[in-house]
Parts: sequence; C-alpha cells; structure tokens
Amino acid sequence: MDNISLLLQGFATAVQPEYLLFAFIGVLVGTAVGVLPGIGPAMTVALLLPLTYSLPPTAAIITFAGIYYGGMYGGSTTSILLNTPGESASVITAIEGNKMAKLGRGAAALATAAIGSFVAGTIATALLTLFAPVIAGFAVNLAPADFVALIVVAFITVGALLGSSVSRGIASLGIGLFIGLVGTEQTTGQARYTMGMLALSDGISVVLVAVALFAVGEALYVAARLRSGPIPIIPVTRGWRSWMSREDWRRSWKPWLRGTAIGFPIGTIPAGGADVATFLSYATEKRFSRHKKQFGRGAIEGVAGPEAANNAAAAGVLVPLLTLGLPTTATAAIIITAFQSYGIQPGPQLFQSQGDLVWALIASLYIGNVLLLVLNLPLAGIWVKLLQIPRPYLYAGILTFAALGAYAVRFSTIDVLILLIVGALGYVMRRFGYPVAPLIVGLILGPMGEQQLRKALQLSQGNMGDLVLHPFAATCYAVLIVLVTAGLWLKRRQNRYERALEASLAATTSPAAAVDRLWDEGERPSEVSTDAIRAEEATRLARAARRDRHDER
Repeated sequence: MDNISLLLQGFATAVQPEYLLFAFIGVLVGTAVGVLPGIGPAMTVALLLPLTYSLPPTAAIITFAGIYYGGMYGGSTTSILLNTPGESASVITAIEGNKMAKLGRGAAALATAAIGSFVAGTIATALLTLFAPVIAGFAVNLAPADFVALIVVAFITVGALLGSSVSRGIASLGIGLFIGLVGTEQTTGQARYTMGMLALSDGISVVLVAVALFAVGEALYVAARLRSGPIPIIPVTRGWRSWMSREDWRRSWKPWLRGTAIGFPIGTIPAGGADVATFLSYATEKRFSRHKKQFGRGAIEGVAGPEAANNAAAAGVLVPLLTLGLPTTATAAIIITAFQSYGIQPGPQLFQSQGDLVWALIASLYIGNVLLLVLNLPLAGIWVKLLQIPRPYLYAGILTFAALGAYAVRFSTIDVLILLIVGALGYVMRRFGYPVAPLIVGLILGPMGEQQLRKALQLSQGNMGDLVLHPFAATCYAVLIVLVTAGLWLKRRQNRYERALEASLAATTSPAAAVDRLWDEGERPSEVSTDAIRAEEATRLARAARRDRHDER
C-alpha cells in the first residue's frame, strides 16, 4: 500500500501542467528521433543534456524518460513503411511489418505495434512500480565488496554482449575505463594522464564524451553511409476500420503478453537489452503461432510480439538504473549522466533521498504511454514525412548543436577540441564494428568501481579474498557465468535471425540491389552477397556476348 500511496503522490506531481508539458515534449521529440534512421534516443538525450541545465531536475528527468519511451515507439514506423529501422531494437519489426505494408496492411501493422507498445509499456511500468522499491530496500544493506561484484557483472556482461564480438566489446570497455582515469585521483590528490593540462585536472566530462560519441561520431557514420535521393514511402490507408480487424485482435493479444513477459526480465539484466528481447520474442511467436506459413510473408504476430518486448525491455532497463545505479544500455548510461549532472546519484539511496523525483518519474511513464498511443495511431503518416528533411541539413544541424552543447558545459574551447577528438574516435569505432555503449558504461562506472574497491580493501585490511567471500558477491559471480553463457546463446539466435533477414532481402530483390540495400542500412554485405553480384554480372556479360554473336551471324 505504501507504494500505491507514493505513486499517487507522484501522479499529483506529474499531472501539474508544467510537468505534463515536459512529458509531452519528451515523447514528441523521442518519437520524431525514433523515426529518423540512425538518430536514436541516446543521441537525442546526449544532445539535450547541456541545454537542460536551466531546468529543474524533475522536469529534465521526465523529459529524458519521455524521449527514451518515444524513441522505442517511433522506430517501428519506418521499419514498417520503409523497411528501414529507425532504432536498432526495431530491426526485427521490418521482417513482417514491411511485408504487411506491401500487402496494403500497413495501418494494421502500425496499429498492432502502437497498441502492443502501450500494453507492454503499461504492464512493465506497473512491474517497475512493484519491484524497484523492494530491490532498492535490499540494496541499501550491501557492502562495498558486493557493489564491486555488481559493477564487475555490469562490466563483463555489457562488454561481452554488446557489439559484434566479445573482444571488441571488451576493448571498448577498456577505452572507457582509461578515459575515466584521466584527472585527479581523489584519495591521494595525484594527477593522472592529464599531460600537464590544467583543464584535464577535473577529468573529462561524461556529458562531453556522451555528446561526442552519440552525436558527432554517430552523425558522421550515418551521414557517410546513407545515400541521397528520394525515399519511397508506402502509403497508409486512413480510417478506423483499416487499422485492426477482429481477427487481427485475436492474433495479437497473446503476442503482446508474451512479448511483455520476455522483454521485461531481459531488460533488467545486462544481456543485450531490447535488441535481444525483440529477436527472442520473434522466435517465440514463430514457434507458437498457428500461422507459421505466413512468417516471412507478413504475419501480424511477428510485429505484435517484438514491439511489445521492445517497450517492456525499455521499462525493465530502469530497474537496475534506479535501484543500483547500473546502466545496461547506452541510453540508460546517458540518463545516469543526466542524473549526475544535477548532483543526483542513482542507486539504493535514491528512493529515500529523492523519493519525490523518482515517483514523479514513474508516474510520468504511465502518462507518457497514453500520450504516445495518441500520437502514434493517427499521426503515423506525419512522422514519416520527417524523412523528407534533406540529410545534409539534418546532420549539419546535429553537429552544430553538439558543438554548442560542448562549449556550454564549461565555456571552454578545449572542450570543443575534445569533442572533435572523441567524436572522431566514435566514428572509427562504428566504422570498424566496435560498440560505443561499453565505452560510456566503463566511463561512468569506472570511477564508482574504483571508490568501492578502495573502501572494500580498507575494510578488509587489504585482503583480496574478502571481495569474493561475501555471500552476495559470490552469488553475483556465479550469476555472471550464467548471464554470459545465456547472453552469448541469445546473441547467436539473434545473429541467426539477422541472417534470415538478409536472406529475405536477397530473395525479394536482385543480388546487386540487396547488397546496395545492406550498404544503405549500414551493414557490410556478406561474401555470399558479393559472390552473387559477380555471378549476376557474369550472366549479364554472357547474355551480351550471345547477342553480339547472333548479330554478327
């Protein structure tokens, strides 16, 4: 009952006109950036961080949460109508959603995605309301050695499970840990890796690195990969009757619930976040559906389940973020940075020290789900028109706002130089397949882990064995083995369905067109696709030679 009364107090704060306006702005901006390919919630929150310092903490956090949820909603629109996911977690939606749109059922696909996201988001937020205070109450009693174990779990799982390979993820994590060491060591007061520069004595700002990686680096990468020219948009039939038939409702409600049951627990652990949840949901629906022959040809279950899992995982990510201060996705890491920019540290004490803010945030998630349903169902066609913005203007604007935001942190030109250097690093990492999320997680959790490690060693008088002898710490390391094993298995399943998506594209278009499509979406074509191009070119040349011989005769 205490949780319900606290939630009602949170609603009393969240329904104030000022906070309703910020929630609306958040979901509006989040949906817009979710539609645009390559511009996800992490980039948007990173761009807005320096520009929101004048806002009250509650207003800023509500806005960022709205962007987070809105980005998850908006990614489905372009997946369905353009076969171009606006967010990585919406890749799986393109398999069935775009097929439905080509069959004239785009409105039904958009409707089941929006309603499924609303159902899953609401249920998952209710679970967040129930479990988050309990976990926070338990975490208050943890010892420093226990927190070291939790941070090690986050390091290993995020580094191993995010990205195309374990080695690249760990390398990215190592870069983040190194950047976190720059500055003055708190215990001894010694400068580390500052190269004698006074500007680096306070360390490199997390906000600056976040803007550089998720705005500058990502914008450069996406702008370099996407091609210019008009984008063919599949028209959506208007009218309430064109949305979902009774048969569509019957086939969608179970995938909505199953997607929620899959997405929420996966979101709470560092196992790949919404990306893994959507692929696992798609595999589950393909197994349980009575219409298996429709999969790959426009099965509505293949849209309903993954979209529900996507938004349930988004709420699940907030559980370790709010209760333990551990980010499991890139966007969660940026939201932690938003908290820290206001002097607020997410973790076990958050519900006690900032209870009003936390419960207003949770209440705003319920409100944001309703706002997103209202925005997405009737306005899908308007969102897609955002893709008509000339891309040079779009990415030039992103880079301009990134530079202004970096300068606004401390009004220093050195920060702009650091922005460019880290942004170039982010572009190189994306170009060669190194994930940037482990870098930002290492940067945020590295200093925290160092402090907890020092406290644990001081309490144990330097006994390293004490780090693993605590019952909770030993349990964490045992769970770590299970998480890594299960996560790698889930990644293999995800890669299997990604290859199925590539094969589906190759089956519906010529080999050359399929490879062009992969390049447009930022993927490298496989050797099989390259060989197919050579075979197609050889066939064309052979036919031309036969025509020439026929003309000579």
